[in-house]
Parts: sequence; structure tokens; C-alpha cells
Amino acid sequence: MTARHEEIADELRRAIGREEYTVGSRLPSESELAAHYGVSRGTVRQAVAALTAEGLIGSRRGARRVVLASRRSQSFEELRSFAQWARAMGREATGRVVSQGYRPAAHEDSVRLQLPLGTPVLHVLRVRGLDGEPVLLERTVYADWISPAVESIEPDCPSVTQRLYDDTGLVFAHGEHLIDAVACGARDAELLGVRRTSPLLRVRRVTTTREGRPVEWSDDRYRPDAVTFSVHNSIGNNALSRKTAG
Repeated sequence: MTARHEEIADELRRAIGREEYTVGSRLPSESELAAHYGVSRGTVRQAVAALTAEGLIGSRRGARRVVLASRRSQSFEELRSFAQWARAMGREATGRVVSQGYRPAAHEDSVRLQLPLGTPVLHVLRVRGLDGEPVLLERTVYADWISPAVESIEPDCPSVTQRLYDDTGLVFAHGEHLIDAVACGARDAELLGVRRTSPLLRVRRVTTTREGRPVEWSDDRYRPDAVTFSVHNSIGNNALSRKTAG
């Protein structure tokens, strides 16, 4: 069961996302929030602390909190997991495997995954959606040591990240992301339901374990009318965030 302070934090996130509290405005006081939600000030304090840690609101002892960002700044784990991000936005994530198979590791696979050339690696093409609408293509190459676990996951699993954690205990701990724009090819256009040569946001990423062992590398392509990326900078938090476009 979700703790009450987590429920309140989610409600406040959604309110900030809807700009009921705009950037620069002050949140109600702890006493006002406690009365509104019918909880103790300690419960409110826990909810507010979560939003402060995420960079959504500022904290100053003895003063009401100020809204710093209109969207939640996500941790790397949330940025990595499309399903977790979608849930945080109040959306339903879907996924479908279009193709999957083993190929000998080419030069790029060998460099990114730190494997010998020719090592069998699993290539997976997935279409990801928000509320049933396709918004993202994931072309992912998995290292040989994790490929069997990925191969056993059902094709419509909404969160491969969560399933790998549940099945193997694997945690995606570190990553590098390169973001640019590319023109949409014929196959991508068909899978995403957009016109050929339409611009797509491309995110190339390599993810590793806590020990630095490469798990996967991927070429992800987003419809820019559905998803945007922003960077929220502060002294204590420099987070890359993904959010719905609009």
C-alpha cells in the first residue's frame, strides 16, 4: 500500500505539472496543506521533502516553499525507464517487440558493450506508446550475459527495466546520453505513424551496472510532438528531464 505522504507528493507533483502552482509561486504552508489533506504536519513535511529532493521546489527554513520547476526532475533510473516516467506523468506506458534476434557483435557493439568482436548479442526493436499512441522506437543491443533474461520477457511487457530487476536483481546504475535530431526513415515512419523525413529526437545511450559493466546500448527515437527534454540546473541538482510535449 502506498504511504500517505507519497500520495500527497504525487498530488502536488500533478498540481505543479498542471501549473496550479506556477514557477516562482509559493506553496501553501504546512499547516494549510495538512488541513487540506487531513493529515499531520509531519506527513506533509515528508511529502514536501520528496519534492525538494527532486528539484521541484526550493527549501528555506522558516519560509514557505517556492516552486522551482514545472515538471519533475527525474533520477537516471526514471529517465531510463519509460514506464516509470509515464506513470509519474499519469500516463499509461505500452510496449511491443517488433523484432528480436541474435547477431554477432559488430565493431560498435564491441566498443560500447566491451565485448570481443563476433560475440552473440541480442538486438531488439520495440515500439513504446503513451496511452496507446506510439511515441518512441527503441533499438537496443544487449550484452551476451543479460541477453537470455531479456529474451524470456514477454513481447508486450511495459517495463523491461523493472522485469530485469524483479527476475535478476539487475539495477541500471550509470549511463551516458547523447541527444540530437534525425530525419525519419520509411520504416520508422510506418511504426510511429508519422510522415517520412519528419524530425525525430534521437537519444543514444549506454547503460552499465554499479560496477561499470555495460548492460546495453540503444538508439531511441521519439516523436517530438509527444516528448521533449529539458535540463533543470541548480547547485545541488543538474537533472536531465523528459516530459510530454505541449
